[in-house]
Amino acid sequence: MLLDSDAEKQANNGGCPIKGLASEFDPFVEPYLSNPHPFWLRAREQEPVFYSPQIDYWVVTRYEDIKAIFGDPQTFSASNAQTPIRPLAPQVTHLLRDGGLKTKPVMSNRDPPEHTRIRKHTWGAFTPKRVAQLEPQIRALVTQFIDRIVEQKRADLVQEMFYELPVHVLFIFLGIPEKDIGRIKTWSRKRLMLTWGRLSDEQQMIEAQGLLEYWKYTEDFIDGLLADPPDNYVGDLIRVSQADDNELTVDEITNIVYGLVLAGHETTTSMSSNAIVTLMQHRDVWQRLCAEPQAIPKAVEELLRFNSSVITWRRKTTRPVEIANLAIPADANLLLALCSGNYDDAHFADPEKFDIDRPNVRSHLSFGFGIHFCLGAPLARLELKIILEELARRLPDLRLSDKQTWSYPPNTTFRGPEQLWVEW
Repeated sequence: MLLDSDAEKQANNGGCPIKGLASEFDPFVEPYLSNPHPFWLRAREQEPVFYSPQIDYWVVTRYEDIKAIFGDPQTFSASNAQTPIRPLAPQVTHLLRDGGLKTKPVMSNRDPPEHTRIRKHTWGAFTPKRVAQLEPQIRALVTQFIDRIVEQKRADLVQEMFYELPVHVLFIFLGIPEKDIGRIKTWSRKRLMLTWGRLSDEQQMIEAQGLLEYWKYTEDFIDGLLADPPDNYVGDLIRVSQADDNELTVDEITNIVYGLVLAGHETTTSMSSNAIVTLMQHRDVWQRLCAEPQAIPKAVEELLRFNSSVITWRRKTTRPVEIANLAIPADANLLLALCSGNYDDAHFADPEKFDIDRPNVRSHLSFGFGIHFCLGAPLARLELKIILEELARRLPDLRLSDKQTWSYPPNTTFRGPEQLWVEW
């Protein structure tokens, strides 16, 4: 066990040599990007918590530790959840400030009591009952995308289906014009890499320009709705603000939409791609789903556990703590390896087996746990369910194209192939 003084020295990257798994951990390069699980298996067994000086985070790998951290928001703050992994260069900070970026914590990076106040106004539209009302529209969209490619007999599903489909669903929900899909996807990827990637100062400047455009677009979108709020989710939030801005301010609504426009589709794009890769590599399960579509909801949960699109999340300690018999100082950054927790054999029997009949599969960590449990989980589950139902019905002989490898965006948190060639 490290003494507090030793932990602080190591956390500040001073004095202590880089050793053990920390010397091997690089979340931005291969082979980790293609397959992180061998590394996490070694970590759970050898160093379930270790400090990574490369990113200045303590990395937590075991299921029970991660769940306990999520369940204790007083000790483990969410304040760093959206902080850039690589600190922004001073010139980038000045560019964003002078350009009018006014982001503030509202949901995933806000602690109680403010988080409680905001979430009570945002969760209602994402209840399973409310989300289920979108099913006819989502199914119609999925059908349209399959219709576009069905005669081709071969396609890159990322580019021709999964890249745009989740954005269409989100735009129905938020009321954003379809003509803006291309720009939104481009801006979202810039924000993803700026926040969770390892960019040079020059690359940060380039991506920051897109971030300013993204923020200005969101501000203008909300401003345009204030005089006559529409009958949808964003309109509901505006009406709450207009009735009592102590409950919700316009700035907070802008930040909520700014966050949802990224979280609401990038994760689903990657999750859909991950799901198809996994099912094509487990043909017996795919054939079962084609014959028994009623088993698809169970498969969705196992897919979320087995090959999630969100593989890490973050917290910050508010006081000195001990995790896995290791002393961690106050104000320490924690990187929670969700995908490692999902493979922890102390919680999931035979975790490397893809088993849609797994009895405790819904206890996976892919949507987090506790007060910050993913707001959009019901929508994500419904989208993936419908995608699998329609692909199984329309393209039961779907298969991976031969001799392909997959590339992944180099970042700590969001994981999905950038291309996915299939045939039928």
